[in-house]
Parts: sequence; C-alpha cells; structure tokens
Amino acid sequence: MPTTSRKRLAHQMEQFTLACRGAGLKITHQRTLIFRELLQHPDHPSAETIHKRITREVPSISLDTVYRTLATLEQHGLVNRIQTAESQARFEAVIGPHHHLICSLCKAVLDIEWPEFDRIELPETARTWGAIETKNAVMYGTCNRCAST
Repeated sequence: MPTTSRKRLAHQMEQFTLACRGAGLKITHQRTLIFRELLQHPDHPSAETIHKRITREVPSISLDTVYRTLATLEQHGLVNRIQTAESQARFEAVIGPHHHLICSLCKAVLDIEWPEFDRIELPETARTWGAIETKNAVMYGTCNRCAST
C-alpha cells in the first residue's frame, strides 16, 4: 500500500475512533476490523463477503457478529447500507455525500458524485412531509464492461 494510502487509511481510522467515542461506542476489535475492511475495499461488499474476507485474519468471528456490528455502525451513521435490486444489502464506510450506479448484470456498485442532484430543491410533498435527513440516487443499468461482452 503506498504511503499516501496508508496515511489516508490511518486518518480515516482515527476519525472512526473519534466518531465511535462520540457515539458512546466501545472501540472493539471487530468494529475496527469491519470498518477497515470497508475502507480498504470500496466495492460495497455484503455482510457475507465481509465475513469471508475477515475470517482470514480472525477465523473465529461469526457471521452474526458481522451483521450485528454492521447494524450498530449503521445505526450510528458510521456505515451506509445500500439496498440493491436483488434485496442483498451492501455496505460502505460513510465518506461523504455521493450516489450509486449499480450494474444489473455483474452487480458492481460504483460511487459517483452528483453535486447538481444534491442542490435540487425538493418537491413540495417532500418539503412539507417533515425533516429530510438525506437524499440519494441509486441508478441501475448495464456497465460498459458487461455491455461489451
């Protein structure tokens, strides 16, 4: 891993530690391991994929622990859950506002920034409904890699 990537990862992990403390969460080995996995592999893995990857380092970690940890981190705004069309939740570390492109064939998820969308005024129904906390776009289609095969 290049030095800049190591420094960025270290900084993001420091921010994670501070956010956990601010939320009153203990800094456990499992939480740290799962969050680091999300930072190092931004492919929006499922809980099962995360479990498979981290059992190489901690063979005794259960899939239930991964699910519970992700739920806790999501509840405290430290990870995002991306619900896909096939109803398999995928996860990512919270790194700022962005949106997603999802390939209907290979299921790859790509982060995109879309500042124009972020600035769009909400429709009347949404404005009068209540307090909107976040808005995001998830777009489905076929990626270029799948379209060319």
